[in-house]
Amino acid sequence: MSLPAALSERTLDRLLAATGLSPSAHAELTSPMSPVPVGALRVFRPPMPARADDTRPAKAVTVSLAVPAIGLDSHMIFAFTRPGSAVPHFTLDSVASADYHAMHLDLIPRVELATHLAYLDAVHLPLTPLLEAAWEIDGVSPAAVGPRQRAMMSPWMLVCRATEDAFEKLGPTVDAYLDHWLTLLCGGVPAVDDTDLAARDAVNRANLFSPDVDPVWHQVTRLLGADQTDRIRWELLS
Repeated sequence: MSLPAALSERTLDRLLAATGLSPSAHAELTSPMSPVPVGALRVFRPPMPARADDTRPAKAVTVSLAVPAIGLDSHMIFAFTRPGSAVPHFTLDSVASADYHAMHLDLIPRVELATHLAYLDAVHLPLTPLLEAAWEIDGVSPAAVGPRQRAMMSPWMLVCRATEDAFEKLGPTVDAYLDHWLTLLCGGVPAVDDTDLAARDAVNRANLFSPDVDPVWHQVTRLLGADQTDRIRWELLS
């Protein structure tokens, strides 16, 4: 198992064990580039109907793609909190290409941080030493992500390229981000009463997963075709 795949599966196992989510859907992903499946789309949900006070995530979605012919090995996790929750979403994308490893790690805010300082301080400020330490690892460098795409995420997003050795050293950073997110799930976040959380989240996710914002969707469409790509985006948006 590759480093990105191992990190993704270990993180997913910890997330599922802590939240109680269980498999809900599984679809193999195919491509004209390969005679065998090139990956899988998996969906996890709470096993029982949600109560009004349920703090479990609404769902988790994983997408894995491995195509040795083009040097692609990509593993993405998105864990989405409930529409009315202010707890951020958790995301990890771990990748290996022919030239480098890469990572995208973040807690996606559910409110505008600039106008919700108490939320910012509780949800994201504790990540500051983790992010600063990650950037100090030899072999870690910023990835080429533009400001328009960054605007959908948080300033504490770790989006980087890394050498193989540096990628391994980022494992504890991923663990610490996940630990903090799990703490927020259990303990909650400062109350937000001036934002329609569900409406804002729907708009933010539509932008985040838009091919107009993130050009990777055009590459995925070329690899998988429009139907499978639309299925993946539908799971991420719904």
